[in-house]
Amino acid sequence: MTLRQHEHYLRVLRAHCRSPLALDLATLERALARPDWAPETRKSARTVFVGFCRWLHGMGYLEVDPSLRLRPVRVPPGVARPIPEPVLQRALGLADARERLILLLGAHCGMRAGEIALVNRDDLAGDLLLVHGKGGKTREVPVVDDELLHAIRHDARPWLFEGKTNGHLSSGHVTVLMSRLLDEHWTTHTLRHRAGTVGYDRTRDLLAVMTFLGHAKPETTLRYVRLPDDALRAVARATAA
Repeated sequence: MTLRQHEHYLRVLRAHCRSPLALDLATLERALARPDWAPETRKSARTVFVGFCRWLHGMGYLEVDPSLRLRPVRVPPGVARPIPEPVLQRALGLADARERLILLLGAHCGMRAGEIALVNRDDLAGDLLLVHGKGGKTREVPVVDDELLHAIRHDARPWLFEGKTNGHLSSGHVTVLMSRLLDEHWTTHTLRHRAGTVGYDRTRDLLAVMTFLGHAKPETTLRYVRLPDDALRAVARATAA
């Protein structure tokens, strides 16, 4: 979770409470009850609220931590939403040079918007790109696309996407560029779902896909992989043999 997200959730909480010293369980529950929030968003907000309350309690500003009685948020199992190949190919045909590289980094390298924004020439060693992921975690992703390799090696200065956020584009700007280019129901993150789904379809190696996407748990990777059409038939044939 980014610093910007933390600030956003705390601003939401502030709108429901005149002072942090007046925080109570009812206030936390009202702040979490926004009807426009998906369960995953509500869960992230709850995490921020709990951390904030623990800090206030630990510093002595709150006598009792109200978040101790805050009910957990249940998140339904995620469903993979890989961008369809015709939609991806259409976008590649319409994209300018910068947008095309963003599409390829998402669809072929499985990178998040924030990771794409941070692509730097100095992080490339041979064909391995050091990707700066969530929570300060890093991973190495092979870049096998010649177009991408050439762009990172020769066009990055040193950022591949120059901008006003410490010299590079912000993750938000990457997201906006893709939302303008892609059809209504597809996003930068569905490019990453495409990488997970296609990667598993062609290798059937969930551990490798998990490492490629930078996940800590296979349960997370399963939300990025749409089971290939022939997978269940293969199991049925195996059990009947």
